[in-house]
Amino acid sequence: MKLWGGRFTKETNQLVHNFNESLSFDRKFYHQDIEGSIAHVTMLAKQGILSEEDKDKIIAGLKGIMDDIECGKLEFTREHEDIHSFVEAHLTERIGEAGKRLHTGRSRNDQVALDMKLYTRDEIGEMDGLLKKLLFELLAIMENNLDTFMPGFTHLQKAQPITLTHHVGAYYEMFTRDRSRLHDIYERMNYCPLGSGALAGTTYPLDRDYTAELLGFYGPTLNSMDSVSDRDYLIEFLAALSIISMHLSRFCEEIIIWNTNEYRFVELDDSYSTGSSIMPQKKNPDIAELIRGKTGRVYGALMSLLTTMKGIPLAYNKDMQEDKELTFDAIDTVKGCISLFTGMVSSMSFRKDVMEASAKNGFTNATDVADYLVNKGVPFRDAHGISGRLVLRCIGKNCALDDLSLEEFKAESEVFDQDVYEAISMKTCVEKRNTIGAPGKEAMEKVVKIYRDRLENEK
Repeated sequence: MKLWGGRFTKETNQLVHNFNESLSFDRKFYHQDIEGSIAHVTMLAKQGILSEEDKDKIIAGLKGIMDDIECGKLEFTREHEDIHSFVEAHLTERIGEAGKRLHTGRSRNDQVALDMKLYTRDEIGEMDGLLKKLLFELLAIMENNLDTFMPGFTHLQKAQPITLTHHVGAYYEMFTRDRSRLHDIYERMNYCPLGSGALAGTTYPLDRDYTAELLGFYGPTLNSMDSVSDRDYLIEFLAALSIISMHLSRFCEEIIIWNTNEYRFVELDDSYSTGSSIMPQKKNPDIAELIRGKTGRVYGALMSLLTTMKGIPLAYNKDMQEDKELTFDAIDTVKGCISLFTGMVSSMSFRKDVMEASAKNGFTNATDVADYLVNKGVPFRDAHGISGRLVLRCIGKNCALDDLSLEEFKAESEVFDQDVYEAISMKTCVEKRNTIGAPGKEAMEKVVKIYRDRLENEK
């Protein structure tokens, strides 16, 4: 069944049908299509456009179709062009003439705009839930590693000592912003396009406010041309998914590095690792690598839709059908990546002793040596030079700053005294940095409490 054809004298060429059809992918939102149709006929009956008897028949028929799809009794077949014609054809077959009244006051243009909005809105909620679960896992790692010292990096070079709590907290902030972006998209998109018709509304006395209320929208959209051709919310959603993917990829890159024999910061659980077909010693971080790799796939969806939309005049054009497959794929990809990443980080273990030794042996306390001298009255520029020469001395001896004798310190400056060892210990270097946002234990305990309170007290 087609929802058009009266002015045509020939059947559609099969190749054209195959190229034009969308049921193979838009069947994904059958639930939203039926949900929207139930709200539509409820409004039509309220307005006296449809009889109560026809309304009841249509709703019962639609619910029956929904049940049969979900239990597998009703299968999607190729003769239908899209999910809309599929549902309407089966409805008419089941309830007769009343089924033909379903489409009164509605176009496929505003129908597909509604379905995609409902589907995206549902997926935003699911995505947010997955991110929240991930945040709880990251928070647990943070709470258990307030005293786990490790090197912080710039330019992939060891820079200053921090804690694992502080490092993971940076990603906690990223994923929190991701949730905020999803919330912003939801707020902007949550207006109902149904009732916009093909592009110019309809002559039927529709109550669009009522339809919007039934479907949980804040209200109706205010321009029918924009309503049927708006894909901004999808572009925003794909941009948000791209940023989520980028954050996952960055963290995966660190885990991949930390998992190498050269670093040995982490031990991945066997259930989230793979082996080699030829090298029996290998334990590969394939899950982290695949998540990192799939980021490009999500970026591709965003660029594809941006490119599709850039030259489309108002209002609806068939090009816009290209919004679905790539969006569906990006959503499924990111949801899968978040779930796998959450399982991976919650099951991996941290080699705390290796992390601390790496921080100590990487001269991450060199800045603190300079600060020690400044506190003794040495100008910072001179202190910087002294600290640098001490690092050179350590490189020559293959030792850490902490391992130098007091005589070696004094060889560079008489200001040094026995208290230098306490001043440049990993514990002191980290814990004296207690401004909010810094890695000091006192500061991080406050931040961790803020995070947990926010997560547990969300509405």
